[in-house]
Amino acid sequence: MSELAKLRDVTGIEGRLETGHVNLSVFRFDDEMIVTPILARKIGHDSPMMHIRRRQSDGMFDRFAAHVEELWSRGRDIREASGDGQA
Repeated sequence: MSELAKLRDVTGIEGRLETGHVNLSVFRFDDEMIVTPILARKIGHDSPMMHIRRRQSDGMFDRFAAHVEELWSRGRDIREASGDGQA
């Protein structure tokens, strides 16, 4: 959260926090995304990272994108969240 807080005043960047689903970090850039599934008893940098590119309809990218859009719709803007993850 402290790293995301640094982005609060940067134009053109959006971020959301969804506290009900804490085992996935996603950074999306048009037709590419970085996905880090957070493993049990590990923190983000100890978990694997996948670089996913959109290559076909309804492929892995589109499936992750649909999942992320659902989480995004429930999340709170990082500008509203405090450093401890609570709004």
